[in-house]
Amino acid sequence: MPICRIVLCAAAITIAAVSLANARPDTRNMTCAQTQALIQTQHAAVLATGPNTYDRYIRQFGNECDVPYVPMVAYVPTRDGQCMVYQCEEPSPQVGY
Repeated sequence: MPICRIVLCAAAITIAAVSLANARPDTRNMTCAQTQALIQTQHAAVLATGPNTYDRYIRQFGNECDVPYVPMVAYVPTRDGQCMVYQCEEPSPQVGY
C-alpha cells in the first residue's frame, strides 16, 4: 500500500474521530418529549443547550450521580419551549429551626 494512501486513510480517521467527539445532540433542535426520551434511554446524556454550552443530564431515578450529588430539576431550551430535565447537583444544606 503506497504511503500516500496510508496518510490519507489516517487523516480521514482522525477527522471522523474529532467530528464524532464534538457532536452532541442539541436540545434546541428537539422537542421536550424527544429530549426526555433520549435521557431516559441513555440514563445520562451530554446535551448542547446553546452554541457554546452543554451539560450532562440524567434520568430522575437511578444511580447516575456520585455521592453527595443528587438529581435536581433543571430546565433546557427545546424546540417547543423550556423542558424540565434533571442533572446532578450537590444538595444545599438544611437550615435547622
